[in-house]
Amino acid sequence: MPKAAAAPAPPASFIHEIGETAGNVWQVLNENGPMSLAKLVERIGGNRDVVMQAVGWLAREGKLDISETKRGKSLTLKDEGRMSKTE
Repeated sequence: MPKAAAAPAPPASFIHEIGETAGNVWQVLNENGPMSLAKLVERIGGNRDVVMQAVGWLAREGKLDISETKRGKSLTLKDEGRMSKTE
């Protein structure tokens, strides 16, 4: 049976955009504390899909806690990833 062709890698510029957005997500959560996913997308602006991918990136790196609430998902930076405002 022939092997399926691997999916092409996304363009480097797209990976860069997700990485930049992940930095923005981290910054917003660090400055404002826990936030709903909907509020985070609103606060970050831009493309919702890219924000969601950035959240996935941070979650995969172990930097976010994602919890389910009655109204949706809530995001919190893990304590080891948080910086105080004095740092």
